[in-house]
Amino acid sequence: MKIRMLVDMPEGATRNGEPWPPKGEDAELPTAEAAHLVASGVAEEVTAEEPRGRRRKSAEPEGEAT
Repeated sequence: MKIRMLVDMPEGATRNGEPWPPKGEDAELPTAEAAHLVASGVAEEVTAEEPRGRRRKSAEPEGEAT
């Protein structure tokens, strides 16, 4: 299951000897472990490849017609 970390884990925390990904980074984990992190609010499930860092442009207000 692919997740995105919502928090930074404590300094020195590891999973299977590897440091946890930083906040905002994705990781592939076994389903049970990933579901536990999601339920705990530590991570969110990544359901589809989302373009990162791109936001929709807000509509600029049009000038008043006179």
